[in-house]
Amino acid sequence: MSLLPIITLPDPALRLVSSPVENFDAQIKRLAADMLETMYKAPGIGLAAIQVNVPKRLLVLDVADEEEGEAKNPLVLINPKILKLGDETAVYEEGCLSLPEIRIDIERPTSLTVAYQDLEGKPQELTTGGLLATAIQHEIDHLDGKLIIDFLTRLKRDMIIRKFKKQSRIA
Repeated sequence: MSLLPIITLPDPALRLVSSPVENFDAQIKRLAADMLETMYKAPGIGLAAIQVNVPKRLLVLDVADEEEGEAKNPLVLINPKILKLGDETAVYEEGCLSLPEIRIDIERPTSLTVAYQDLEGKPQELTTGGLLATAIQHEIDHLDGKLIIDFLTRLKRDMIIRKFKKQSRIA
């Protein structure tokens, strides 16, 4: 396994809509393993393939709290599609590995049902709530070219974009 570079704003690839995964081969398994290693190292709780500059509909997640003694519980969702969103909503402060140091309060449904394929290409379905439901929605947004700053007013979003553009010129 190897660590992958995480792309950050203003990289235009973050706005791409990812393509479905069609081949469930060793290459896609390797990508998922590398993405999990990258996510854990970052550290983060979710990572979409587009964040490592691979425009495929693949995401990895693990919301286990190791500091609380929970064992790692990695999830790999390929070609995920939200089937149902819950009626209740809650506000979570979300961060993003592609927008370092930015945290935004976002209101999302607290539960969902998602259909996806596993690493073998077999159809799966997951109904979940809480942090995992929020993380799944966040990562699927990435697959559709949407970022957490898109939940802000245009003025606030433009200020953050300018900040990242300025930082990228300095780097």
